[in-house]
Amino acid sequence: MLKSILILIVLSLFLGTAAWLFFIWAVKKGSFDDMEGPKFRMLEDDDEPHPSGQDQTKNNTDGDTPST
Repeated sequence: MLKSILILIVLSLFLGTAAWLFFIWAVKKGSFDDMEGPKFRMLEDDDEPHPSGQDQTKNNTDGDTPST
């Protein structure tokens, strides 16, 4: 009984320390520097229009016309 409790305590301390060290590493690498930027960058339209002015969708090449 006592041996299993000691193993669980040591294991939980090891995992907690590992998680804390990983968090400190992530902060130092800059993972949390810009938390607001990505949600605004996804709204920007950086796509250039197609040079020929046509859609970039595939043409129907097998001769079938789609039913509407």
